[in-house]
Parts: sequence; C-alpha cells; structure tokens
Amino acid sequence: MISLLCSALLSLSLASSVYGDVANSTAHPITESGPPPDMGTGVRVLAAPGGNVTLPCQLHRMLGMAFGSTGMRVKWTKLSDDESTEEDVLVSMGFHKKSYGSYNGRIRLQEADQDDASLVIENVARDDMGKYRCEVIDGMDDTVQDVTLEVTGQSNGVVFPYSPRLGRYNLNFHDAEQACQGQDAVVANFDQLYEAWRSGLDWCNAGWLNDGSVQYPITNPREPCGGTNSGAGLRNYGQRDKSNSRYDVFCFTSALNGYFYWLVQPLRLSFDEAVQACQDDGAEIAKVGHMFAAWKLHGYDRCDSGWLADGSVRYPISRPRKNCSPTEAAVRFVGFPDKKQKLYGVYCFKHQQ
Repeated sequence: MISLLCSALLSLSLASSVYGDVANSTAHPITESGPPPDMGTGVRVLAAPGGNVTLPCQLHRMLGMAFGSTGMRVKWTKLSDDESTEEDVLVSMGFHKKSYGSYNGRIRLQEADQDDASLVIENVARDDMGKYRCEVIDGMDDTVQDVTLEVTGQSNGVVFPYSPRLGRYNLNFHDAEQACQGQDAVVANFDQLYEAWRSGLDWCNAGWLNDGSVQYPITNPREPCGGTNSGAGLRNYGQRDKSNSRYDVFCFTSALNGYFYWLVQPLRLSFDEAVQACQDDGAEIAKVGHMFAAWKLHGYDRCDSGWLADGSVRYPISRPRKNCSPTEAAVRFVGFPDKKQKLYGVYCFKHQQ
C-alpha cells in the first residue's frame, strides 16, 4: 500500500492601502471578527506571479519498489471550482512524462529522490491558482492528495472592493470571478483581505472571497456595519451558495505590467469617445485594476475624474488635499454615469512590450 504525505510552507506578506468611499449599507448579522480563523488542515502553498513554486507530494512505497517502476503511474490534475471536472496537468509512467496545455514547458516532477513526486511549476501565472490533485496508481491501489495553490503576490498588490453597474449585491460567485478578471484582477483570498484590513481597509459592503465565503473588513465599528459592540475585524457571513447568493466582490491585482496614465487632451468625452481617444494614442482605456495598482504601487495621483473600461468614472488620490479627497488617500468613485455624457476625461493603459 502506498501512502502519501504532503507538507507546505505558508507565509504572509503585507499589502498596504487606505480606501475611501466607505458605503453605509445595512449589514447582515456577523458570525466572526478579529484574527484569521483556522483555515483547515488542507495543504496550501503560496506563490507570487512570475516565480516558481513546488506542490509537495512525497511517496512512501513498499520495500523494493522504486520510483518510475513498471506499472507505477503519477498523475497531476487541476480541479474546477466545484471539483466536478479535472484538467490534465502532468502524467508520468516510468520514464515517460507528458505535460498539457498552458503547463507545457513550465512544469516537471521534482524527483529529488526516488520517493519525490512533487510538481514544480515555473513562471507562475494568476490562472495557475486553484486546487491540484496528485494521484498515485499502482495496480489496485489508488492514493490521492489535494494541494491548493494561492497566487498572491501580496507584497506587490492591492485588494479593492468591486460592484458592477447594476449596483451593490448583484454578483453570484461565478459573476464575481468574471468581474475581477474583467478588471485585470482575481478574486482575493482571505489572507489578502486580512492584510488589507490590518493596513486600514474599511468597507461596509460584503463581498466574495475565492474560497466561496463572504466577508467584509471594518476598522471603524459603527451601527450600520455590524454594530458598535463587535469590534474591528473581518465580518464573516461564512460559506454562501455560489449560484444563488449575491454580493459584491473583493478583487486582488498585483504588479502593473504596463503604463497607466491620464490622457491629456482639451475636450471632455463621452464613453465611446474616451475608448477611441485611448486607441488613437496607441493604448486602451484603463481598467479599475490598473488604476488601483498604479495608485497603490506607484503613488499615482490625479484630481481629474476619468472614464474606465467598465463604464465607471473614478480618480486616484495619493496626496489628500482640499477638493481632492481631503481626509485620506483613496481611489474615489464618481459612479456609472450616462455613457453619452461629455463631462469626463479618460485614463488609458499601454501594455508593457
């Protein structure tokens, strides 16, 4: 019988920012606040975008059986969010190994010794995040272990709350994933939200996290946001129905791989004109994630309201001053105005070549 032991090293790094535009909404009863809860006994590994990571999988076999022996099969797959489907990552049968899809050329078995079936992923991407399954098959024996990869890049990233044009509490979990991806981001995990709260994030609207839970961070306890007696912390609604429950979402974006800028031009624009103006300048209209990354990571500061790709109008303030977020550094949200209004400029983004 083959048994499987896995271990992981989990570390946290800080993300710092202060956010404005705290929305006063009626909150549901809270279930938790304060320090992070026990995240369970499952194996989790953290990695930053662009780095390398090892998903541990150590084999202990019966005496006389060597790694790669005839009939021994190691298979790594990636599970879908609901674990109903699997994507092939790597299959090893003796000396024959095959990788699949976007993993081709980026992965290998570590094989530090004859018992090591750990998976090495190089040049980690955000899309690599998720749950992986290591399966070892030998005759009638079949042993399985899951490892969750968190792609954080927290030391070079920012968490931001997001709701669509439809208004607050209109996203199920799957819509939330798409909303973050549309803003050049991913759904934030608990560690990212917790560190953002520790760094001052205060937001009174509940949002999805990538584990399917719904939470929100409070640094200034108040009656509309879980009450004044609950103390500061993360308000946790627990796991929610991913298809039927509707909330906002907390997104995470990391390094800004390009140039974010205000397009200097004499006229105020409609949304369609703003899109075209960026294209004429050899760029694209910027996304919400681009603005937050430029603001938090590069100190971008501009007191001009500008169109973004989702049809919203916002502006980033790193140096609080009169008429421009006077009390705090923040990305200010003007709203989702009529796209035909010619009242705003535009923020553009050029991808890094």
